[in-house]
Amino acid sequence: MNQHTPPGPLRVFILDDHEVVRRGVRDLLEAEGDIEVVGEAGDARQTLARVPAARPQVAVLDVRLGGRSGTGGDHEGIEVCRELRARMPELPCLMLTSFDDDEALFDAIMAGAAGYVLKQINGSELVHAVRTVAAGESMLDPRAASRVMARLRGPRQRTPQEPPASELDRLSPREREVLELIGQGLTNREIAHRLFLAEKTVKNRVSAILSKLGVGRRVQAAMVAERLREPGD
Repeated sequence: MNQHTPPGPLRVFILDDHEVVRRGVRDLLEAEGDIEVVGEAGDARQTLARVPAARPQVAVLDVRLGGRSGTGGDHEGIEVCRELRARMPELPCLMLTSFDDDEALFDAIMAGAAGYVLKQINGSELVHAVRTVAAGESMLDPRAASRVMARLRGPRQRTPQEPPASELDRLSPREREVLELIGQGLTNREIAHRLFLAEKTVKNRVSAILSKLGVGRRVQAAMVAERLREPGD
């Protein structure tokens, strides 16, 4: 847990339009003893109304609300993530889905999600994912993430959520260097060691990079770093 996390149980809010799934996730989390589910909802409207009063430290959000036939479906949970992040920037959102959907994963990351996992994971992995995003770290299902990163390396039209080239051009050479290392998954400490900088200096540069790119999390910046790489690098 990060230094700003208040003492007491880890407070979690759950959004899923299947009551059985909500109950299952709730029971799983609360069985941990130090995790408290402070609210739940079955749709976007209820979630946006209840979360501010519930004051959770993590929101677990179903990606697809309705449209469960698997034929395209609705990514309304991602819009909930985007809205919650706009209202409560410090609230990490963990996206939970039954479907392997590369586009949804990319959109969730660009909406500010701290993590994205498939419902096929086991209970201990879900608990670990909740704890990970609560600690201020990113959590992506490795299989889903690898597919999206491969997709990003290939030719693709820029989506409206991606920074235009003019914003990338705003980065200094040193910031681009730091961004490339973020894309390799290095921590601030590792970047500092690699570039012979103070860790605080790296932290400040990372904050500047996120601000210039208009993104809120390192994992989003890592996606941008992938797009900067030339094919075959």
